Amino acid sequence: MGYLDNILFAIILCLGFGFFGVNIKKIIRNIKLGRDIDRSDNPSARWGNMALIALGQSKMVKRPVAGLLHIIVYVGFVIINIEVLEIVIDGLFGTHRIFSFLGAFYSILIGSFEILALLVLVAVLTFLARRNIIKLKRFIHSDLKGWPKSDANYILYFEVALMSLFLLMNAADFHLQLLGFGHYEKAGAFPVSQFIEPIFNGMNESTVMLLERAFWWIHISGILVFLNYLYFSKHLHILLAFPNTYFADLNPKGKFDNLESVTNEVKLMMDPNADPFAAAPVDENAVPVKFGASDVQDLNWVQLLNAYTCTECGRCTSSCPANITGKKLSPRKIMMDTRDRLEEVGKNIDANKGIFIPDNKTLLNDYITPEELWACTSCNACVEECPVNISPLSIIIDMRRYLVMEQSAAPMSLNAMMTNIENNGAPWQYNQQDRLNWKNEN
Repeated sequence: MGYLDNILFAIILCLGFGFFGVNIKKIIRNIKLGRDIDRSDNPSARWGNMALIALGQSKMVKRPVAGLLHIIVYVGFVIINIEVLEIVIDGLFGTHRIFSFLGAFYSILIGSFEILALLVLVAVLTFLARRNIIKLKRFIHSDLKGWPKSDANYILYFEVALMSLFLLMNAADFHLQLLGFGHYEKAGAFPVSQFIEPIFNGMNESTVMLLERAFWWIHISGILVFLNYLYFSKHLHILLAFPNTYFADLNPKGKFDNLESVTNEVKLMMDPNADPFAAAPVDENAVPVKFGASDVQDLNWVQLLNAYTCTECGRCTSSCPANITGKKLSPRKIMMDTRDRLEEVGKNIDANKGIFIPDNKTLLNDYITPEELWACTSCNACVEECPVNISPLSIIIDMRRYLVMEQSAAPMSLNAMMTNIENNGAPWQYNQQDRLNWKNEN
C-alpha cells in the first residue's frame, strides 16, 4: 500500500469511529432523560450476572438450538475481530499480515478464524431459514413488521457478506502465497479458504492481487458500516447487553418497588405525633411529582436502557400467557414502542437545540394502549425469558400506576376491588362481620 492508501484508510477509520461515537453520545443522552435510580448495590452479584448472562449466554441456551447457533455467531464475531486489529495496523502502516512473525501460533489463529467463519456462515444461514422459510411464529408475529422485520434480515445478510469476504480475501492471499508473488510470503494456515483458492487458477497474478485488495478494502469498510449500523438496529444489544445485565434489578421477581411519595404519605398518616395540618415547604419552581409514567421521561434510566437493549427475539411474547390467549399485549412491542418514542423525543431535542418541545404525544395512548397494559397478568414470564434481563413488566406497572393514580382510569372490576378493600378490608363485597361465613357452609 502506498502513502495515499494509508491516508485514505486513516480517514475512513476516523470517519467510521467518529460517526459511531456521535451516535453513542446520543444514546447515552437519551437514556439519561429517564429518572434517576440507584443500581450500585451488590456489585459482586452484578458482575456475576454480566459474566454469566451477557458474556456466558446462560439464558440463551434455554432454547438449545437457537442458543447454540447464537453462541457460534457470538464467539465467532468476538474472536474473528481480533483479525481486525491486524487489518487496522496493516492499513495504517502499509504492512501486510503484520502478526505473521508469530509463526506457528499465527497459523493456529488464522486457521481458527477460518473454521469459526465457516461455522458463523452455517449458523447465519440457519437463522435466515428459520425466519424466512420455516417462519417460526415469533418471527412472523403481528408486532414484528416493517423495519424491525427487515432489520433482522439485513443484519444476517451483513454477516454473510463479512464472513464471505474474509474467506475470499484469505483465498486470494493464499493463492498469491503459493505463487510467491510480490510481498505475499507464506504466512498462516487456511483450512477453509484453501478449498476456495482454485477459483483463481488461470487468472493473471496482478488481477488476483487487485481482487485480494478489493476484498480487503470491502471487508474492513463493511465492518465499519456494520459498526455504525448498530445504532439503527436491534443489534445494539451486542454492546448494551453488558451494562443492561449489570444494572438489572436484583430483587426477587414479583417484588414491586413502592412509590416513595406514597410511602411517605402513609408513614405520615400512621404517625400519631405528626401534624396533618402542618404546611410542608413549597418550592414554586419544582415540577409536581407524577405518579407512574405516561411518557419515556417518567421512566427510570434503566428502563430506557432496557428499551435500547431489546433484541426483538420475541421470547417474551411467545411466553406471555396474555398474548397466547389472543390479547393485544406483546411484551416485545412494549419495549419496541418505548425505544421508538425515546428516539422520537431525542430527535425533538436535536431539532430544538437541546430542549424538548412538547409534541402533543406520549408513550401512553400514542404508542401503547391501556388495553395492552391491563391485559398483563404480572406473571413475570417475559422477565424470566429475556436473554439479556430486560423487564417489560416494570414499564407496564409504571404506566398502570399512572392510569390508576393520575387518571382514575382503572377497569371497573379493579375499581370495584379497590373500593371493597377500602371499605371492607377485603377484595369481596362482604361486611367484615360476614367474612368468615364460608366456614359454616357444607
